[in-house]
Amino acid sequence: MKRRFFFFIPFIVAAAVLLFGGIVMWLWNNILPAVAGLGALTYWQAVGLLMLTRILFGGFRGGSYRGRGGWSRGGPRWREKWMNMSAEEREQFQSEWRERCRKK
Repeated sequence: MKRRFFFFIPFIVAAAVLLFGGIVMWLWNNILPAVAGLGALTYWQAVGLLMLTRILFGGFRGGSYRGRGGWSRGGPRWREKWMNMSAEEREQFQSEWRERCRKK
């Protein structure tokens, strides 16, 4: 039974990519030309755009949803670390990150 299921996985993935490509094309062609003055997409351009955005913004690794906090790849360990810090350690941590993220 499991062997048959694994045989269909590539077909299911391909069908999902093709379906989402159609959805991306439909949304792009019905919204963006009117709002932003952009040209229409072909179906294969939409599939390519979908794959490109997945690579650039989503990656291909899995994450886990953890309720109100959203998606997480590191789990709750950062929250636990933060909760165990003293007020001085938190302030030092925040000031270090402010310094790192400051525009140069």
